[in-house]
Amino acid sequence: MNQSPRNQSFLTRWQAVLLDAWQHDQTRKRLWALAIPMILSNLSVPMVSLVDTAVIGRLPHAYQLGAVAVGASLYTLLVWVCGFLRMACTGFTAQAAGQKDFALLRLILWQSLILAMLLTVLLVAGATSLTDAALQLMNASPDLHATAREYFQIRLWGLPAALLMHVLAGWLLGVQNARAALWMLLAANLTNVALDIYFVLGLHWEVAGAARASVIAEWLGAITGLFLAARYLRAHPAVTVWGRLLSWLQWRPLLAANRDILLRSLALQAVFFMVTVQGTRLGDSVVAANALLLNGLMLTAFALDGLAHALEALTGHALGARDGLALRRALLLTLLYSLLASLGFALLFMLFGEYFVALQTSMAQVRAIAKEYLPYLALLPLITVWSYVLDGLFIGASKTREMRNAMLLAVLLCAPAAWLLQPLGNHGLWLAFLGFMLVRALCLLPATKRLLLAAA
Repeated sequence: MNQSPRNQSFLTRWQAVLLDAWQHDQTRKRLWALAIPMILSNLSVPMVSLVDTAVIGRLPHAYQLGAVAVGASLYTLLVWVCGFLRMACTGFTAQAAGQKDFALLRLILWQSLILAMLLTVLLVAGATSLTDAALQLMNASPDLHATAREYFQIRLWGLPAALLMHVLAGWLLGVQNARAALWMLLAANLTNVALDIYFVLGLHWEVAGAARASVIAEWLGAITGLFLAARYLRAHPAVTVWGRLLSWLQWRPLLAANRDILLRSLALQAVFFMVTVQGTRLGDSVVAANALLLNGLMLTAFALDGLAHALEALTGHALGARDGLALRRALLLTLLYSLLASLGFALLFMLFGEYFVALQTSMAQVRAIAKEYLPYLALLPLITVWSYVLDGLFIGASKTREMRNAMLLAVLLCAPAAWLLQPLGNHGLWLAFLGFMLVRALCLLPATKRLLLAAA
């Protein structure tokens, strides 16, 4: 059947748009200059966790390894909850950089740093109670309880630095200096690895040594980031922003963005928590198999998040410069590369998924269950890629309300479906999860169209 002239015109127009983005060398170079450092810095994070586990695993008692796992998880939860500091800072900074408004760049940095310090005070105030309640809920042994508590309390000395690194990573990415963000994160992570080995195995400080290594590493990373940010600002005209820091109107946009991203992130985390809870009801082997498969999602996220982070910076810069063509090129090129990467991951999991599972466990029953659900893991990158890219677009544009509303709407729409699919067991759980990830992206499409039309 021949296509109508209208459909032919639509396809021809979009082919031209895609070809323009694909062939634009400047956009490609800027995208990869930002994406590669962010991918490398993302990959350094699991390396630190692996080294921590390997080093503590050489100590004589099992409760020591368990204490570090529990204490680190609780600490990571605090830091993760504050991830909105980076995302909100990136979007506003990138737009200010696109406008070449160096006063606004300084203002955003100071506001975000002050907000990080205020959050530190609030979190530290309630952290000890959180730890004790969590350990009691876990019914931990006395040795594990005491050691995990000691580890966590030492790690709290590094919390201000960890939140400062959130801000500095977002700000440096926003000014399109991803290499500086990479150096900051590598300084922290590599120092952590080296000191971990020295303090635990060399000085025999055991679990406390691992915690002290992390604290020192976090402060070194924060100091490195502050130095790199100051060096960037020294290269541009100095301006005074102290008066604007005292104005509530100057704070409202940043605070609103942080609030929206926090609510969106909590809703997303609630979905992952419910997946774990429902898997637990299906049996220990099922929840273990699901956890191994979801590690594949984490692996995919390391690569795709690097491209999404780059899109954040390019989006904000294009909007700040009022360059709709640059925005469209950045979005389409990021989407094309992300689709290629997700297709590669899908093929990897489909062809070698059994080996991926085998690397993680030797339990035959868990392996057998995971093998049955590998097709869902292979589909996952092809479905999640859309929301990764669109998140990058909306963070860069500081359209956080739209992100929040789309996430909450996706949860509300998919909750009934998840309940109805329960009779299908773990198949129903995976279908509900894949459906949520797809609906999450679809809910962002109307706002995406409005954003692109407004920028044109």
